[in-house]
Amino acid sequence: MINVKVPQVVFRTRVRDESIGGDNPFKWEDKTTEEYFKSKTAILFSLPGAFTPTCSTYQLPDFEKLAGQFYDKGIDAIYCLSVNDAFVMNAWGKSQNLENVQLIPDGSGEFSRKLGMLIAKDNLGFGMRSWRYAAIIKDQIITHWFEEPGFSDNHGQDPYTVSAPQYVLENM
Repeated sequence: MINVKVPQVVFRTRVRDESIGGDNPFKWEDKTTEEYFKSKTAILFSLPGAFTPTCSTYQLPDFEKLAGQFYDKGIDAIYCLSVNDAFVMNAWGKSQNLENVQLIPDGSGEFSRKLGMLIAKDNLGFGMRSWRYAAIIKDQIITHWFEEPGFSDNHGQDPYTVSAPQYVLENM
């Protein structure tokens, strides 16, 4: 997966817009892969789902906590992608008190599918989701790839080793 350009897709996001007013001041905003990854060095990590145990207890919070160390190594942005819609991703981000990691909703799984990382998680009642991985992306080109072992549909376990931020930091 190294030296591969990231798939070009449009992500449907929801962004805060105070001019809307009310209890839900958010509007739809389309963001492209290019907007996220052009002219910068970024970490992208993907996981099976927002609010799930490993993702919410370890992976996302640890990337958030270690963000400064990534920035010190030349990383400009840290993104977490999940096959969840923008509403779920925004609620998850709010519950995690994120300041450094930006969430990318891959609601239809298009990015994950085009990257070859879309898998069935029907055994958990999830449907189609992303396999767990991390990548370093420089100006839209994947330069480092950290894919969890055992890639397969309905995998009976949830491997979490090489996509952990600690491992990524040690192996940049």
